[in-house]
This record gives sequence, structure tokens and C-alpha cells, in this order.
Amino acid sequence: MENQVLVTYATKYGATAEIAEKIGQVLRQAGLRTDVLPANRVGNLTSYKAVVLGSAVYIGKWRKDAVKFLQANEKTLIERQVWLFSSGPTGQGDPIELLKGWRFPDAQQPIIERIRPRDITVFHGVVDVRKLNPLHKWMISKVETPIGDFRDWDIITSWATAIANELIEKSLA
Repeated sequence: MENQVLVTYATKYGATAEIAEKIGQVLRQAGLRTDVLPANRVGNLTSYKAVVLGSAVYIGKWRKDAVKFLQANEKTLIERQVWLFSSGPTGQGDPIELLKGWRFPDAQQPIIERIRPRDITVFHGVVDVRKLNPLHKWMISKVETPIGDFRDWDIITSWATAIANELIEKSLA
């Protein structure tokens, strides 16, 4: 299990997958053996000592694949070092402030309390109208959501670097 990290995610249009890939890249550059996989393609977690799980957020909810991953692997995740991230809000400013303090879906809060992740964060997301289905285009037009890519790659890199540092520090202890 030495330094084996899983970065797994659930995405709809690909922006969360790109964040997960960046996190995986940072962990690999720090010398950690890291797999990056969609949550619905993850098998057995026994070879991983740490898991980073992320999901796109829609109307305050995680994607079903991320929720299923949490539910199916709760007992194993309790025994691992876990970090969680959400992606979704667009616009300027702190994403947690934009979400009025929201950090994680209420429905999964009991699982999170048992897993006790090292950190839970929220990253800005992307709205690319060219990729949206007709229903999402209509919804976006009704709520006047800011359009564009608001991800801050420096913040994502910094968060991943902190994870790498913590994992390396613990492996040397």
C-alpha cells in the first residue's frame, strides 16, 4: 500500500474530471503512486492508503456515482486517509461564500461524519453552454448563472500539494 493514492470523481460535462487529473498530476510529481479514475470504474480499495473523492455539484447535490462510491466504500474509507472536493459554483469570489457556507450535501453528512475526512473543499466550476443539454441551458438562463471557466488552478494545485505533503510526512514518520 506504500504511497498508493486514488483520486476518483463523478462528473457530468468533464470539468470535475479535469480537476481530478490535475490533483493526480500534482501527487505524482510529488512521488506518490496515484491512480485517477471515474468513481463508477473503481474496484477494490485495498491497495490504496489514501483516497481523494470529488464530484460536480448540481442544486446542492453530488453526482450519483460519487454518492454510490461513498455508500459502497464507507467501511473501507473509515480506515483510509480521505479528502473530499466539490466543484460547481461559477462567478467571482470564494466558492463557499457563493454557496452560502455549503461544503457538502446534507444527505451524505452522516457518512462524512463517520469517515472523518482530512479536508473538504469546494472549487469553482465551469459553465460551457456548448456542452449543456437543452434542459440545463434553460435552467442556466433562468438563474443568470455566470458563464465561463472559473476554476483557479493555483488553488487546486495548492490543495493537492498540501495533500502530497501530508502523505509524504506520514510515510516518513
